[in-house]
Amino acid sequence: MSDAGTASHGFRWTWLRRGVQAAALVLFALPLIAAGWGLFGLFAGGEETVSTPAQLPFFGSLSSSSIFGIEVLDPFAMLQTAAASKAFALDWALAALPVLVLYGLIRGRAFCGWVCPVNLLLELFDALRRKLGMQVREMPVPRHAKMGIAAAVVVLSAVTSIPVFEAFSPISATNKGILFGAVTGLWVLAAIVLADLFWGHRVWCRSLCPLGGFYEALGRIGQVNVRFDREACIHCDSCKNACLCDPAILDPVLTERAVIVRAGDCMACGSCIDACPANAPSMRLGRPTPPGAPITYG
Repeated sequence: MSDAGTASHGFRWTWLRRGVQAAALVLFALPLIAAGWGLFGLFAGGEETVSTPAQLPFFGSLSSSSIFGIEVLDPFAMLQTAAASKAFALDWALAALPVLVLYGLIRGRAFCGWVCPVNLLLELFDALRRKLGMQVREMPVPRHAKMGIAAAVVVLSAVTSIPVFEAFSPISATNKGILFGAVTGLWVLAAIVLADLFWGHRVWCRSLCPLGGFYEALGRIGQVNVRFDREACIHCDSCKNACLCDPAILDPVLTERAVIVRAGDCMACGSCIDACPANAPSMRLGRPTPPGAPITYG
């Protein structure tokens, strides 16, 4: 990636991100439609025999999918399953490895910004809250709390012998609700929407989501990063106001010697790039460090 972050002129990362989010929803819906089924658990075919979506080259959900007969698993769901069953199978690890490598190479929380349907939904409610002039606390819970919650979920899965987060995951609820009409987890999704509207700004995604915590830990090694040109920066704070994660993750590049946003929380969503009137941030590959500069993750 090069200087594609010409923020206020032409290309906008938010447009591309919205397209990817929509494409992810369509991708999982296509096998059901292609097989003559319907969405939301409704059957769209007639009396004639139709194939099952599982027989197609691609079928599944964000938790578990099959691609040309090869199983692909959500790594965090795999960890919960292994903890709950008190067992570990090599095929589970191999099934989770492609997703782990993909987001590890790109940036862990790119899943949150570019794929997660809950983030898409909450961004819409966030825009509604701003339009209505509703004020909420900016950071009622420390953002690193979600990593502790992720660890607690794995421990609780082992104690209860149940994959705890998978039992009420709003991410699975949204994805599987659209595909299969499943309602498990929808009450959690409703509670999250209410919390974002009336309690804290993006509190679920920023501070509480255990899957986000898992990907935050993984995000410290991602190769897709936001780079800042401090000479171009006019210190208007537009980037911090637009940040979907936590404005504090931008402090090292704005006030210290860091040249890229290293925090594992960064979604590489491009919101800061789109918002900057001076084109100071851009999306780059690699993790350069200025000579003698401390590595600050924020």
